[in-house]
This record gives sequence, C-alpha cells and structure tokens, in this order.
Amino acid sequence: MGHGSGGKLTSELVRDIFAKRFGMKGPLTDSSIISAEAKEIAFTTDSYVVDPVFFPGGDIGKLSVCGTVNDLAVAGAIPLSLAASFIIEEGFEISSLETIAGSMAAACLEAGVSVVTGDTKVVEKGKADGVFITTSGTGLVRQAYREAGTGKMVRPGDILIVSGSLGNHSIAVMAARKQLSFATDIVSDCAPLNNMTGKLLDAGTDIRFMRDITRGGLATVLNELAQMTGYDIHVEETGIPVDEPVKGICEMLGLDPLYLANEGKILFVAGPGDAERVTKILRSDPFGRNASVVGRITETKGKTVEMKTVAGGSRILGQLSGLQLPRIC
Repeated sequence: MGHGSGGKLTSELVRDIFAKRFGMKGPLTDSSIISAEAKEIAFTTDSYVVDPVFFPGGDIGKLSVCGTVNDLAVAGAIPLSLAASFIIEEGFEISSLETIAGSMAAACLEAGVSVVTGDTKVVEKGKADGVFITTSGTGLVRQAYREAGTGKMVRPGDILIVSGSLGNHSIAVMAARKQLSFATDIVSDCAPLNNMTGKLLDAGTDIRFMRDITRGGLATVLNELAQMTGYDIHVEETGIPVDEPVKGICEMLGLDPLYLANEGKILFVAGPGDAERVTKILRSDPFGRNASVVGRITETKGKTVEMKTVAGGSRILGQLSGLQLPRIC
C-alpha cells in the first residue's frame, strides 16, 4: 500500500518501472506538452480489465497500447502520444508489473508512439483484480479520411474487407482463464495496426469506413455500420476468414466466431473500384496477410445484415445479446 502513498515508494515505482521503460526524461510534471501545430486532433480513451492479465500472445499492457493506437488509426488519425493510468491491487508482484510495463514499451516502439504522462494508484487487497489500466491517446487527423469512422462516406455497392482471421483473441484469453490446453496453440491477435492502415491511407486508397473489430466481433460492427448508413449489408460466409483451430473450438463449445472479440483486426469499407488494390496492400502487411473480401453494401434501405451461409441458405446476423465471454479486454 505504501507504493500508493504519493511518497518515496510511489516516486520509485513511477521512476523505476514506468518512466524508465517509457523513455520519460527530465522532470515528471503533472502534464505533458505536445506540439500539434494547427491541425485537428483525434482523442480517445479506454480502460482494460482483461482476466487473466497474461495470456498467449500478449498481456494487459500490450493490449492497452494496441487498443488505443488502433482506435486512433481507424479514426483516420496518425497516433502521437498516450497517457497511461494504473490501478494496482496491494500485493500485485513488482516483477509482473515490470513485465507489463515492458510490453507496453515494446508495443509503443512498434507503433511509433510514446507514453508521455500517466498516473498510479494502489488499492487494498481485494478491491481490484491485480491491475487495471486506462490509456488515452491523441493523433493528428488526416483530413481526407476524417469521416472514416462515421459511415458518412459509405455508398451502395461498396465492398467490405476484413483484415484477417477472426476470434483468436477471445479463444486465447478463454484458454488462459480456464487453463485449457488445445492440440494447436492459439495466440491472441493483439497488435498495433496503425502502420498497416497508414499504408492504405498514404496510398490514397478509396477507404470509406474503418472500424477495429473488438468486443462483439464482426457481426456487431456490421450491425453498427448498417445503423449508421441505413443500408442493408450482405456478407458471404465463405469469404469470412476463421482459422481452423478456432473454428473447431467454437463448434465444440457452441461459440460463434462472428461475435468473438479481436484485438488486431479491422473492417474496411472500400469503393468498388479500389477494393482489389486495398486487399493487395493489406496482404503485403504481416497483420493483413489473411485479408479477405466478405461482402458489400446493398442498395436497399433496411439496416439488416444478411449472410449467405456455406450451405447456401441465408442467416440474419443480429446484434449480440449478452456476452459470450466477459472481461476480454
């Protein structure tokens, strides 16, 4: 509890674990001054309470950086700076905190961003669950894509593209939580995607919508898009990428991969004349190598998401009701 007192132990914790790994030099002031010139700024914030805090392919630290960076990227922004706040339970191991901070630093380096400010609190044992992290982020908005997250640019005939296989994050976290072992190792897809999206936007591609596919999965994002635009959406099950091990586990446990959370996948909507180029650019990136066209925006108004199944029938993809797996991020 002394680490949360605001005194010597707090200073040592902040200096030796966080400031050291995040490259913070000079006085540790209450605010950080960043230069934004005369441009529009995107700003986002999110809290992370994943259980367990360590899982195959990542941990809560990596997750907190990637989630915030990706939220900025799909808003058409270039991520710049992050703030990180920690609520730490009394008794949480310092070595685990060091690992988490190291994961955050590594993710920041990969994404090309910096943690520039933050806060640390310690609460009594039993009043938290190990560690919770809140990250906020700022980014410079690319004017040509400032509406990329709103759905305002979407038109009938536009093509839906998913950047890769679905469901890996949920299955990896569930396996760690339930201490399950599978014949095939499944790891989280947790990754910073700003460099991948940057390739698309730097190339001037006709991207009309972007959304990272997190809680609620692809089906939820599609329903949100249908509500935004007012158009019906048609998807093809045969085009939706799901790795065979994930598919098999979902069938065994009665889970639907279309509703599972991801932490390294994006739904793109591209103009019909540029969909092939968008897919090609995505596949040239390690995080988009399994990119696939999954459907299109129809001309009918109705806000319904309909999927043509592998069997040839049709299925309405409704919004997620309840949670398949809570505390996934």
